[in-house]
Amino acid sequence: MPTMTRTEREKFLAELHVGVIAVERPDRAPLAVPIWYGYEPGGEVVVWTDAGTVKEKLIRAAGRFSITAQVEQPPYRYVTAEGSVTSIDAASPEVARAIAVRYLGPEEGAQFAEQNLGPDSVVIRMRPERWLSTDYSKQ
Repeated sequence: MPTMTRTEREKFLAELHVGVIAVERPDRAPLAVPIWYGYEPGGEVVVWTDAGTVKEKLIRAAGRFSITAQVEQPPYRYVTAEGSVTSIDAASPEVARAIAVRYLGPEEGAQFAEQNLGPDSVVIRMRPERWLSTDYSKQ
């Protein structure tokens, strides 16, 4: 399988994709859900959610998760990064806005963040430790 280099996979993950996070859970298959995220090459994956949600509780309990980003049209490409949670903190307006603007643009993103950032909002950070990738454009 044609894989990506470290630079290619980090650049790919930093591009705009809806991610799918997966986290283990007892007595069931892993939870896998789509999510907006932030990432800069060499940095941490940043996820904004609310405390008390199923995904937040499971991530907190597991202390780790994985995220997959993909291109759904040929030539297919994907990156999966997994790692340990480095922090779970109250979400700041700046971080929430940055994630929302990434997906909705400046005006709608700022409005979305303002309307959806609440007292239970948290930011979960994960440093990628292991990667999988495939890039079929390299065949």
